[in-house]
Amino acid sequence: MSAPHSSHSGSHNATPAKGFYGWMEARLPALSLFNKTLRDFPEPKNLSYLWNFGSLAGIVLVIMILSGIVLATQYTPHVDMAFDSVERIMRDVNYGWLIRYIHANGASFFFLVVFIHMFRGLYYGSYKKPRELLWILGVIIFLLMMATAFMGYVLPWGQMSFWGATVITNLFSAIPLVGEGIVQWLWGGFAVGNPTLNRFFALHYLFPFVIVGVVIFHIWALHVVGSNNPLGIDVREERDQIPFHPYYTFKDLFGLSVFLFFFALFVFYAPNYLGHPDNYIPADPLVTPAHIVPEWYFLPFYAMLRAITFDIGIPFTDIVFVEAKLGGVLVMFGAIGVLFILPWLDRSPVRSGRFRPLFKPCYWLFFVCCVFLGYVGAKPADATLLGLPLQWFGLLGIVYYFAYFLVLLPFVLPKLEKVPELPVSIADAYSEKSSGKQKAAKEQNPTEEGQAE
Repeated sequence: MSAPHSSHSGSHNATPAKGFYGWMEARLPALSLFNKTLRDFPEPKNLSYLWNFGSLAGIVLVIMILSGIVLATQYTPHVDMAFDSVERIMRDVNYGWLIRYIHANGASFFFLVVFIHMFRGLYYGSYKKPRELLWILGVIIFLLMMATAFMGYVLPWGQMSFWGATVITNLFSAIPLVGEGIVQWLWGGFAVGNPTLNRFFALHYLFPFVIVGVVIFHIWALHVVGSNNPLGIDVREERDQIPFHPYYTFKDLFGLSVFLFFFALFVFYAPNYLGHPDNYIPADPLVTPAHIVPEWYFLPFYAMLRAITFDIGIPFTDIVFVEAKLGGVLVMFGAIGVLFILPWLDRSPVRSGRFRPLFKPCYWLFFVCCVFLGYVGAKPADATLLGLPLQWFGLLGIVYYFAYFLVLLPFVLPKLEKVPELPVSIADAYSEKSSGKQKAAKEQNPTEEGQAE
C-alpha cells in the first residue's frame, strides 16, 4: 500500500539530484534515507499526544549522553576522591552545577517519560501482533536503563550510593550455588570498594551506547510494522495516514517545549527534590543510614523485594523450597520478566482498551497498584497503614500485579468480554465522529436553517 505522500517522495527518485546533494546521494544516500524513514514516513492520522513520549525518550537519551560525557571528563572514579570530585564539579567547574543537575534530574525525567510510554502501550495494546518484537526490544531498553541508573547512582559515593550498592549487589548472593561468586565478581573483591566503583563507572559510561544500539533496532522494528494508534486497528487505506512531517514533527516540538518547561523548573528551582539528602554525606562503611531507599523509579520493585519476608515451603515442617531473600529476588525480577511474555498472555483479539469495558477498570487498578507499590517502597520496613503493617498491603499489591498479567489478561477477560464491532478504518471512524457532531449541532439549533431561508 502506497503512502499518501508517495507522489512527493517519488519526485526525488524521478529526477536525478544535482550539485552537492546529487554527489552525496550517489556515494552515501543518507539524506534520502532520512526522508524515507522520518520526514516522509507514513503514520496513522489519529495519533494523540501520548505518542509524543517515544520521541521524547530519544531526546532525553541524547541529553543524558552529552551531559554524561562532560561529567566524565571531570569525575575521578576512586573511593578516596569520587565524592570530592563531584563537589568540585558543583563548585569549581564552569557551569558544572548545571550539567550535573541536568544529568541527575534527567535520569528521573527519562524514567517518567518511559513509564508513560509503557503504560500507553499497555492500554492501547501496542505489544500485540505484529508488534511483539517491538515491545520486547522496549523492555530490554527498560532493563538497560535500570542497570545504567543504578550504577550511576553509586558514582557520587555518598552514603546512599554506598549502601544502595551494598544492598542491591548482595541480592545476587541469594542465588543457589553461584550467588556468592557473582557478588564477589561484581565487587571485584570481598566488599564494595574501589574495584566496584571503577567497574560501575566503566559500565555506566558504556551502557548508554548499548541503549542507543537497541533503540536503533526498536525504531527499525517500528518502521517495519508501523505505529499503533488509539483505535488499535490496522491502517487499511491511504487516507488513514499522513506523513510524519510536518504533522507530527510540530506536534512533537510542542510536546518537547512543555517537557523542557517542567524539566527546567526542577533543574533551576528544585534540583535536589527527587534525590536523597543522605547522598550529600560521604560514604562511610561504619555508619548505616536509618532508612536505605533507592531512587523513586525503583521503588515499586524495591517494595516487591522487601515484601517477601517469609520462607516458602511445606507448612509445619522444616522443608523450605525458597528462602525469603531468594523469594524477594524472584518476585522483583519476575515483575519485569513477565513483561517479555505479555504479547502472548493477552488473548483478546481487540488491541485498544478504548473498546474493552471490562479491561478498563482492571487496567486502572493495575496502574494504581504500581503507584501504591512505589509508596510502600518509599516507607520504612516497619511502617503501618490503618494499624496494620504496610508490608501486608504491599503483598496485596504484588498479588494483583501478577494476577493482572497471569490470570486476568489470559483467562478471565477473554471469557467475559464481548468482542465489539470495530471501525472499518481510521478515516471512517473519524468521519462518522465528525458527522455525528454536525448532526448534534443541527439538533441543538433547529431554527437556524429556517431563519436563513
